Amino acid sequence: MKNSPLASKHLNMNAKVADFGGWLMPIEYPQSGVIAEYSSVRERVGIFDVSHLGKISVKGDGALVFLNQMVTNDLNRITDGQAQYTLLCNENGGVVDDLIIYRNSDTDFFLVPNAANTASVFEILKAEATTNLIIENLHEKFAVIALQGPKSFELLNSIGIDTNIDYMQFLKTEIGGVKVILCRTGYTGELGFEIIPAWSEAGKVWDILVENVNKFNGLVCGLGARDLLRTEMGYPLHGHELSLDISPVEAAAGWAVGWSKEVFRGRTTLLNQKEKGTKLKLKALLSIGRGIPRKDMQVKNIAGEVIGYVTSGTFSPSLKKGIGLALINSDSKKGDKVLIDIRGLDAEFEVVQLPLVPSKVK
Repeated sequence: MKNSPLASKHLNMNAKVADFGGWLMPIEYPQSGVIAEYSSVRERVGIFDVSHLGKISVKGDGALVFLNQMVTNDLNRITDGQAQYTLLCNENGGVVDDLIIYRNSDTDFFLVPNAANTASVFEILKAEATTNLIIENLHEKFAVIALQGPKSFELLNSIGIDTNIDYMQFLKTEIGGVKVILCRTGYTGELGFEIIPAWSEAGKVWDILVENVNKFNGLVCGLGARDLLRTEMGYPLHGHELSLDISPVEAAAGWAVGWSKEVFRGRTTLLNQKEKGTKLKLKALLSIGRGIPRKDMQVKNIAGEVIGYVTSGTFSPSLKKGIGLALINSDSKKGDKVLIDIRGLDAEFEVVQLPLVPSKVK
């Protein structure tokens, strides 16, 4: 089990920890708890350690062309200083991983994949790259700290950090004399930033940010709150809404595919799915009663026929209802009623539009 460079900080706060992709990371802090941490992000500001996320560098002449042939989204849509959400698929259209790519220049890219899939992404890129490209696995060279919530702008401005960047833009700056990448990204649906310092200097940046989060009546948050926040937004999580068996089309992530590109991994399969449709498609479900869905529970139509399964489920603190993301028959539409088998009893849900709560990222 690997540890974040901030592991001692979490242990000093008596964090409850668990395995996230081979990394021991905080789920929640006992002095606050998941719901308070969630509310802190929705209402004020919260800070997360997400250093378990991977980091990969791709540099050299032809890096833009190479990466654009590997991932689904079109890197020509962004310019230097912008980041892009994309997916790396296999030839069958299954998702090896979803990741963020930072474009420094057309010869210099910084990739942030999921923790559990970093090695796979790295090996695929290394195997496919031409000899002039330099591809490095920097997983334990950089930390990632997420500062999320409506007060995050104000907080950074109060410590002299320039936040005059648009959503999915990034810049290089300093916090407490430590060089960092500051990007307007996150996984909560709130206005926020992700901050990337060197691994060895992460503690200094963390301490400065935590001190100021406290000044804004915010909280240090664990990954339990992060999962609640992302589920309300319908953001996919690999191993749940995306996998080697679930394509971007099925996961309703076709918006992250550059359909006009002539070459990218899985293109033939994905184009075929786009044209002909798929049996299953990701939908959002909202409880009509008191049911709380959980991963892998069966979803049935009103006639009692199984039409799919839950990929993520929880109780929404904002809506005060059970919510779920589910792969169900693609012809299911907004307003349809479905049943979820919750421990042998059928609970009624309605198919609803995503996001389940309003997005405030911009």
